[in-house]
Amino acid sequence: MPVSSVNYGRPALHLIALNMPFSGDIRADFQCFQQARDAGLLSTYRAFLSTHLQDLSTVVRKAERYSLPIVNLKGQVLFNNWDSIFSGHGGQFSTHVPIYSFDGRDVMTDPSWPQKVVWHGSNPHGVRLEDKYCEAWRTANTAVTGLASPLSTGKILDQKAYSCASRLIVLCIENSFMTTLGSNDLPMTLRVPQFF
Repeated sequence: MPVSSVNYGRPALHLIALNMPFSGDIRADFQCFQQARDAGLLSTYRAFLSTHLQDLSTVVRKAERYSLPIVNLKGQVLFNNWDSIFSGHGGQFSTHVPIYSFDGRDVMTDPSWPQKVVWHGSNPHGVRLEDKYCEAWRTANTAVTGLASPLSTGKILDQKAYSCASRLIVLCIENSFMTTLGSNDLPMTLRVPQFF
């Protein structure tokens, strides 16, 4: 069920777009890591993509897949939790809640993303589809396809095939919640990761 409230500082995982569109030959995890750091975000971000090593549904730490909402850069709730995206209904969300890039632009309205479509390479349950993920996100060949979702559908996992030469939106998910250190002397933004 789509959600459109603001999270107001409660624990959450952020879903943020890379600052430009990419074709199918992207080093997405590195791009997510680098752009998060450049934006001053200390937690770990992974690509919202199924890969040859991992299904999209398992990118977020298991303990936090059900307990934390998924929010945009400004804390507005996109999904109740990570698992709700993979219920088999296409990952429905409210198109009235913007998806922002790391540099704060709304991918649905900014002309830098001419195609309002998100790469994912997954079935509706977040499992990789090896013949539909641009050869493990290593090719921009026009003859090869990858699954992506037009955001206008209100679904983040819609099942549409696009040429891997297409330059589409790439999303990054904060893959585990970062806790504060607990000292009153340290800023609230200083966080340490919970590794799994």
